Amino acid sequence: MNIEEAKKIPIADYLHSLGYSPVKQQGANLWYKSPLREEHEASFKVNTEREQWYGFGAGKGGNIIALAQELYCSDHLPYLLNRIAEQAQHVRPVSFSFRQQRSAPSFQHLKVRDLTHPALLRYLQGRGIDLTLAKRECRELHFTHDGKPYFAIGFQNVAGGYEVRNSFFKGCIAPKDITHIRQEGEPREKCLVFEGFMDYLSFLTLRTKNCPAMPNLDRQDYVILNSTANVQKAIDVLGQYERIHCLLDNDGAGFRATQAITAECSYRVRDFSHNYREYSDLNDYLCGRKQEQKNGQKLLLRQKKGRGI
Repeated sequence: MNIEEAKKIPIADYLHSLGYSPVKQQGANLWYKSPLREEHEASFKVNTEREQWYGFGAGKGGNIIALAQELYCSDHLPYLLNRIAEQAQHVRPVSFSFRQQRSAPSFQHLKVRDLTHPALLRYLQGRGIDLTLAKRECRELHFTHDGKPYFAIGFQNVAGGYEVRNSFFKGCIAPKDITHIRQEGEPREKCLVFEGFMDYLSFLTLRTKNCPAMPNLDRQDYVILNSTANVQKAIDVLGQYERIHCLLDNDGAGFRATQAITAECSYRVRDFSHNYREYSDLNDYLCGRKQEQKNGQKLLLRQKKGRGI
């Protein structure tokens, strides 16, 4: 099986063959409880017209091959195509029926305030973020979800939606899009690209710490993807810059996003992820959490679980 043959397999039918069925439908979108993580509310969407999926909880999306990467925890394309081919013999066309009901927005009664809540500030401090910078760049959101009140840090995108974070939750208030921060005055020649807003805040914090007298935070523009699924949207705005510096995550999705930007913008792109190659991302670098430490902690947790602890 090659890439084009794999892409012809409907994602909904493929998921059904694996035992996953949608819980509701909104137009061309089927909503699932995510196959990538445990959850109580459906946050995994499949668009049956575009044959694209997006997991709001994981902040990832793409085509059927990108789904296989997450399901089988591998970036090796021949292996993924083999796994898809093996499963393809069990794939059958499936139709789903749902009770017709009017769907309410997941997030309601949204109120946007200045960022002041002590619990949210403690969360940011735990991530090593400079609070003065965070208060300037982020907002405090209060909203209800399934009738229950919540509050979280909000980071706005160009479409008016928000990336949402607190100690217990990572998600977004639609619409999902990139964030493009442009400085006032003359157009800037350089733009820095980050995967998430926590990495953007980490960069601002590091630059302020390392160059307190002249951090020069306004000498360049910034693009925050808010998801590697938004790479094409970022490419659409990066064409105006002479220099593009990518500071994405040190994982398969981050590498692929950098490669996609490089393929479009060529010599103007520089990959700076090697500056924190021993770390998963820029925020881990800021906090000093190396990949080896995190992997060791995960292994210890698995061992403890195996002993019944």
